[in-house]
Amino acid sequence: MKIDGHGQAKVLTSYEIAKLFKALEGDRDRALFGICLYTGCRISEACSMLTTDAYDAVGVRTKMTLRKANTKGKQETRQIPVNSVLKGYLETYRAGAGDQQLTAKKTNF
Repeated sequence: MKIDGHGQAKVLTSYEIAKLFKALEGDRDRALFGICLYTGCRISEACSMLTTDAYDAVGVRTKMTLRKANTKGKQETRQIPVNSVLKGYLETYRAGAGDQQLTAKKTNF
């Protein structure tokens, strides 16, 4: 949503972000939105992540992996730090150990 004629997007407030998270249905959708919001990746990148890109044997990784094949422009595979807020959403979601895809179900995004 543009707020002026110069292409500047409106920056969401903390309150607006909290409302968005609350409106999402289910832990999976909140985790996906959190990945996009806090890492800057696109929804297609988040949806193509593997469980091992976000979790290890202990729990949520400190850095998530975005693979080269799944990025726009085929950028290099990169590691993105996971902040404490995103870690909380990922811990709540906690994808099943048998799921290869992080978001095995169809997404609403």
